[in-house]
Amino acid sequence: MNRYTILVYTENFIGILNRITIIFTRRGINISALTASESRLDGIHKITIEATVTEEQIIQLVNQIEKIIDVIKAYYFMDDEVVYQEIALYKIPIDSLDPQLEKVIRQFNAHIIAAEKEFVVLEFTGHKEDTQALLEILKPFNLLEFSRSGRVAIAKPKFSVQEYLNNQT
Repeated sequence: MNRYTILVYTENFIGILNRITIIFTRRGINISALTASESRLDGIHKITIEATVTEEQIIQLVNQIEKIIDVIKAYYFMDDEVVYQEIALYKIPIDSLDPQLEKVIRQFNAHIIAAEKEFVVLEFTGHKEDTQALLEILKPFNLLEFSRSGRVAIAKPKFSVQEYLNNQT
């Protein structure tokens, strides 16, 4: 089993996530991460899905996703074929701030993005393993809250949804 990133381009965004997740649910496959956003093309949205599956399963998933009426095109990539990041936020109480915590923040190149009377919020961007490593280090500092986004990815191979659309007309 390998970790794959699926990039799905769609026109009509309403209800599309439900239809896509049903495909995974019916096959008993867990979605590790899911993000949705606008693409560079007006009216086209991009859904990024991370899943650990076999090559046969990923091919079946992508083929099934492409059968959804509102899906323009779906692609799949292995980790080394995409540039990807996740963002993580960590909420730490003010009374936990000390020189050791400052050292950790500098080592990870994390940023304080909010400072309130009772807590600070750190932001760190990296791969899941990196954001998880920082989480484990921050737990002894009485971590109050943690949140991590799904994968945001761009494929390394040259392809264009615009070119695909142009070839369909």
